[in-house]
Amino acid sequence: MAMPRPTVAQLAYGSCTVVFSTFALLLLSQTSSGAGIALVAVMALVLGLLVAMTVPQSKSRPAPVLRSLPREPVRATLPSPATVPAREAVRERAVS
Repeated sequence: MAMPRPTVAQLAYGSCTVVFSTFALLLLSQTSSGAGIALVAVMALVLGLLVAMTVPQSKSRPAPVLRSLPREPVRATLPSPATVPAREAVRERAVS
């Protein structure tokens, strides 16, 4: 069974969550150590993954509704007999 691909909405929401939560957590925690920054980054990634996975998957798109166009009367004009070129006689070839 193949894994479903993420939708554009999932990628967008997950990415925005990672970026904004990283900034917010770094500002709120006021950490300056390497371990603290790494922990904040991992927490932001986990939160972004959680948000991306909870975005509802789009169902299969319904078939487009076919609307019939209002029918207009066909206005056909026939050429006058004077403008119709004379037909040539059909030549039949013998099949050999």
